[in-house]
Amino acid sequence: MQQKHLFEYAVIRVVPKVEREEFLNIGVILYCAKQQFLQTRYLLDQPRLAAFSAELDMVELKEHLCSFERICKGDTAAGPIGKLDIASRFRWLTAARSTVLQTSKVHPGMTESALETLDRLFAQLVV
Repeated sequence: MQQKHLFEYAVIRVVPKVEREEFLNIGVILYCAKQQFLQTRYLLDQPRLAAFSAELDMVELKEHLCSFERICKGDTAAGPIGKLDIASRFRWLTAARSTVLQTSKVHPGMTESALETLDRLFAQLVV
């Protein structure tokens, strides 16, 4: 039996009108220190998002999500944030913000496989 490790995750949400606090879950970001794992999964269901808010700029939204991926990978193209250690990158990505792209509060759990857990959470919370 494999050992279970602590992981943390947050749901990525699109909040078209911040003042209304309405949102759609579009992704998950998961961090596991012991497995040196930080990844995100997202789904841009454009018809669903357009029905939710016709004012969304899909190109801009996609660019922001791609920056989330670059930061997770520690890519130098992510700028100074991408150069931070893995825990600091996760904390930066999940920090509270009042923008169209937000994350939920961070939730903990235990896992044997961070990748399998990310896939499971994505299926449960997004798809």
